[in-house]
Amino acid sequence: MTTHPYTRYVAIGDSQTEGIGDGDEATGYRGWADRLAELLAEAQPDLTYANLAVRGKLTAQIKAEQLAPALALKPDLVTVVAGMNDLLRPGFNADQVMADIEEMFARLTEAGAQVATVTYPNMGELSPLTRRALPRVLHLNTRLRAVADRHGVAVLDVFPHPVTTDPRLWSQDRIHASPLGHTRIASGMAHTLGLPDHEDWSTPLPPLA
Repeated sequence: MTTHPYTRYVAIGDSQTEGIGDGDEATGYRGWADRLAELLAEAQPDLTYANLAVRGKLTAQIKAEQLAPALALKPDLVTVVAGMNDLLRPGFNADQVMADIEEMFARLTEAGAQVATVTYPNMGELSPLTRRALPRVLHLNTRLRAVADRHGVAVLDVFPHPVTTDPRLWSQDRIHASPLGHTRIASGMAHTLGLPDHEDWSTPLPPLA
C-alpha cells in the first residue's frame, strides 16, 4: 500500500481502541489509536484526530452511536475495531456482528475514507477464560478478511504472529493490551497503512530471563 498523507483520522470501537490497559483514569488513556495518530502526525503535522471509542460497546452500539459522528467529521482515515465484546457473550450472533461491521465499512468507504481494521488475536493462547472463544475467533477472522477485501479495507492481521500472544503485550486480564501491546498494534497499523520503518512490529520479544 502506498503511503497516503492522511489529514483527518477518526477511530471508532470499544475499550481496546479507547486505550484501556495503556494508562489509567488518573493519568488518562493513550492506547494504540492515540499512538497511531502520533505516528501519522510525524508525516502530516496538520493531522486532526478524534477517538470516539467507548469501552464496553457492542458492535451494534458502535454502529448506532459512533458511525454518524465519525462520518460528520469527514475523515480520510477511519479505524474500525469491533466485535470483541460480542464474541465473549453467550448469545453471540456472528451474522449480525459481521453485518454491522460490513455496513460500517461500506458507509465509510463510500464517503471516501480509507478504512482499516484488525483481526482478532489467537485468544486460545492467552488464558483459559478466553480459550473457549477460539472457534469464534477463527470464524470471525475468516469473515472479517472477506468483508474487508470486498470494501477495500486495510487489515492488520495479528492472528498469525506469535508475538501477539506474548503475555508482555497484554494486561493482567488478558483481554486488554498492555502499553507495549498498544505500541505494537499502533506500529502494525502504521505498517499496514504504508508508513515506513514499521516492518518490525511483529518481531518476537527477547526471551524472559
